[in-house]
Amino acid sequence: MRIGLLGTGTWAERVHAPVLAEHPGLEFTGVWGRRPEAAEALGAAHGVPGYADLDRLLAEVDAVSIALPPSVQAGLAVRAAEAGCHLLLDKPVAFTVPDARAVSEAVRAHRLASVVFFTVRFGAEQIPWLERHAEQGGWFTGRSDWLGSVFAPGSTSPYAASPWRQEKGALWDVGPHALSVLLPVLGDAAQVTAVAGPLDTVHLVLRHVGGASSTLALSLTAPRAGGGIAMELRGEHGVVQLPERGEGPTVALHRAVDALLASAASGEPHPCGADFGLRVVEVLAAAERSLAAGGPVDVRYDG
Repeated sequence: MRIGLLGTGTWAERVHAPVLAEHPGLEFTGVWGRRPEAAEALGAAHGVPGYADLDRLLAEVDAVSIALPPSVQAGLAVRAAEAGCHLLLDKPVAFTVPDARAVSEAVRAHRLASVVFFTVRFGAEQIPWLERHAEQGGWFTGRSDWLGSVFAPGSTSPYAASPWRQEKGALWDVGPHALSVLLPVLGDAAQVTAVAGPLDTVHLVLRHVGGASSTLALSLTAPRAGGGIAMELRGEHGVVQLPERGEGPTVALHRAVDALLASAASGEPHPCGADFGLRVVEVLAAAERSLAAGGPVDVRYDG
């Protein structure tokens, strides 16, 4: 599969570009960015050209990998889909439901493969854990804490300068990760209640369609000594915890590429495709409405 990279920032440089260059099922074709000089530099580091003309790149590839802010990603994803390109997307797919729906509809209309790269969903230990416990069922409640320290004092995170993370905070950055685990196991969300915590911290309570409930604690400003990721399920099978991640995002992205290749070959949509990316955005948008309303809201989009 010939694939192009859209984006030249830290995430593109550290994760996407190395994987596209190394994966045996891909032919890394080129890089496009909003700054042509940055695209040329990143492409040169991996022996591929930088493109100033996006349409030219889209015409020369079978797929694109997008490593751009969500506000930019959706429009370019639709443009790539209309050019017949399969999509390797980042989370969240977009910041608004209409934008996320446009991506989903474009994928369906052109019968393309799509995968949204939720890192935890492509972990070596997390994949079988999720599949096993989703199949078991019988879960009463779940809890997910994603407490990052990106903006905490003393942070050395390369993503602390990310404008969209500064603007949208933990709800839109780590919220998708938590939802990517809870929704497949506990079922779709029917209602959400959101409460603001300190700084960008937000707490969510979800009511799932099957009757289960879950709680999420999300932050990018937790003290470095008090941050961390944890998830547990409680139900008929006892109490289980999500395995800790022991590998970096590049390894997980290799599996996401495998999933995209398999979906493109079979024609079968992947569970983490654009449709699921849309549903995650719908839940996050409902959480924002709950914060504004000061109470529970249904997880739906009403225009």
